[in-house]
Amino acid sequence: MKFAIALFSPAHSPAARRALRFAQAVLQQGHEIVQVFLYQDGVQTASANLVFPQDESDVAQQWRQFIQAHQLDGVVCIAAALRRGVLDQQEGARHTRPAANLATEWSLSGLGQLHDAAQQADRLVCFGGH
Repeated sequence: MKFAIALFSPAHSPAARRALRFAQAVLQQGHEIVQVFLYQDGVQTASANLVFPQDESDVAQQWRQFIQAHQLDGVVCIAAALRRGVLDQQEGARHTRPAANLATEWSLSGLGQLHDAAQQADRLVCFGGH
């Protein structure tokens, strides 16, 4: 079975941890993940500048490692990212901001990417949000 996963909550939220555990279970059961899409506050998960207290799990780093280890398509909604200050080099230069903070495992793209992933997948599973 093919899954698309959308995360709408930030990395420090229980939803981000649940989404990661779900994604791990999907692959462990032999299924496929066509895309992990970050939207709304979920885009903060893609920031390379997040720092978690020592007594908490760094879920953003765990997501990066998971995306990289399984060579997954990790996509961040560009409009939501810009609104929350998550930028790659190109967008930082375009908007004359001094630094890029998008982790290399993720790429910025439009909401249409989520639509495409939902069309490719058998199931779209969403975590968090309002």
